[in-house]
Amino acid sequence: MTGSGDGPDRPQVKVCGLTCSEDAAACAAAGAAAIGLVFYPPSPRNVTREQARQIALALPPQVVPTGVFVNAAFDTIMDRVAHCRLRAVQLHGQEPPELATRLQTEGLIVLKALFMEREPTLSRATAYPGVVLLVEHGGGRLPGGNARPWDWSAARRLGESHALVIAGGLSPENVAAAVAAARPDAVDVSSGVEGSPGRKDLARVAAFFRALTPAQPPSLPRRRVF
Repeated sequence: MTGSGDGPDRPQVKVCGLTCSEDAAACAAAGAAAIGLVFYPPSPRNVTREQARQIALALPPQVVPTGVFVNAAFDTIMDRVAHCRLRAVQLHGQEPPELATRLQTEGLIVLKALFMEREPTLSRATAYPGVVLLVEHGGGRLPGGNARPWDWSAARRLGESHALVIAGGLSPENVAAAVAAARPDAVDVSSGVEGSPGRKDLARVAAFFRALTPAQPPSLPRRRVF
């Protein structure tokens, strides 16, 4: 499934860290292929089961609700999948490959985060065959991108073996350069389109999508992540 705003020469967009249904629906209308829901209490974008369920229910069927977890147990993840109607899971800690494989057998899209500045680093890509790799900086206090731009070109080679998502520090001002450097299948944005943590600035969301047009031609045919 794809969001309405992606095309063969433009990466799909996941807008992450949503905390209310209104923002999620607006991001979907702008062209998001996926909406990220953070289940990590230390994050200012953390949502409850009920919040996440209401956000997921507000999305059109082509937009993929994605749960973001940090070192959560399989049963915890599957509880959120069932209750919140998630169709994708993002593992954003030090999760073992076995967990990613087990979640795939449940019919879920599985994204595994790799980092420039913490474990697991990009060198661990081969340990996660068949999953979508999401690469970001990882040098801040929290496991996410912490709004830090980085050398996006370092992730480009991973697109030869895996579906590739880049994240961390993306904004309307730099996403075109990031896509040109990494040639990803999808991009993930959160704080770069926010007015405050968890609340999106819809003018910046629209600007983010405009910045992806015209798109940088991919070096390989783009995979559909969502």
